[in-house]
Amino acid sequence: MNLQKIFDDTDFVHTSGTKEELQVAEYLKAQCESMGVEAYMEAFRVPMGDIEEAHLYADGEEIECRACQCCGSGSVEGELYYMPGTDSVSIAGAKDKIVLLDMAGVTHFVYQDLMKAGAKAILFQHGNMYYPHADIDQRDLREAVVGDGKKVLCATIHSGEAVRLVKTGVKQIRLEVQQREYDGKSHNVIAELPGTCDEWIVLSAHYDTTSLSHGAYDNMSGCAGLLGILEQMKEQPRHYGLRFVFCGSEERGLLGSKVYVAAHAEELDKIVLNINLDMIGTYMGKFIACVSAEEKLSHYITYMAAEVGFPVESKTGVYSSDSTPFADQGVPALSFARDASRNVAPIHCRYDLKEVLSMEQLQKDINFLTTFTKRFANAATCPVSRTIPEKIRKELDEYLYRKRKEA
Repeated sequence: MNLQKIFDDTDFVHTSGTKEELQVAEYLKAQCESMGVEAYMEAFRVPMGDIEEAHLYADGEEIECRACQCCGSGSVEGELYYMPGTDSVSIAGAKDKIVLLDMAGVTHFVYQDLMKAGAKAILFQHGNMYYPHADIDQRDLREAVVGDGKKVLCATIHSGEAVRLVKTGVKQIRLEVQQREYDGKSHNVIAELPGTCDEWIVLSAHYDTTSLSHGAYDNMSGCAGLLGILEQMKEQPRHYGLRFVFCGSEERGLLGSKVYVAAHAEELDKIVLNINLDMIGTYMGKFIACVSAEEKLSHYITYMAAEVGFPVESKTGVYSSDSTPFADQGVPALSFARDASRNVAPIHCRYDLKEVLSMEQLQKDINFLTTFTKRFANAATCPVSRTIPEKIRKELDEYLYRKRKEA
């Protein structure tokens, strides 16, 4: 398999629910089929919003912004309130204000607190004021964030503009948004290598990008990893079957993997392990494993890495990727990544390009991942307990907004 060609062929932005995302889904399906492995696509709903107009005025001066998809339409005016923290005292000051946050997004509980406090609208910030490009990411107001609450208009401005608003003491903000909201489609791409028993190991990676990124590192590298494992394992004997799931819409809140586990709920007791790949193959960066399962698996990875001479830093916890919905449904799960500094391999911006990747290192990563997969695929019985430790369950509750994170 020509690894470089995968990145050449997908060298464009392909965000959730777009024709470009579908193009990459069909490409991945074709890659599986070119290796003689049948693949199919499962469609699912994603909320979409086409922004027709978005205007932001600061004391009468218009400044560039990007309205958040799915935040509604209309206009709102109010006093600007810069809120650097999300503590109760800071939240209390949001009443009847347009709130400027120190972050590029908002969690469910912070959003609910702002709504309860009476915030009129929310401004996010994105980017680096010292970079040569003043890009603004296209964000969305997620259904998981809003929950049963009301929507308010939201928009993102560049970090340099945010600093200027605070520095000059801007008082009054007016935000106008007009958008068309509708249900779009995303897809999971699935390929299978059956084993001699009726149980499966699911390998996953997401293929969608954010609005500014070509997504070579995050996460076509993970998809290339799945294809590499598929290529090496397709002729190998297997006790457990291997199911490869290329997830759509991960960047919108793990939507593809959440939909997959919900749609296949009756089959989950036949899935003994989920192995997720999210960002591998960079020139620099340490290889890590985050295990959402019993601690013994983390120790096993460390021991195996030492045995084969491939350094891995392994720990238990919840990883912000497609392993999380599997763990939440009781399937032992882990994510592998080559964690590079954002100064070396940035993500969620225009600098996530194929040039940050080393094809030689990517192949080494794939070889290790294939060795790991082969050992579990040929285990007499999966050694990992299906019991998710209480510590991990607590982290899952917090990550998935079922409980507030303890201070």
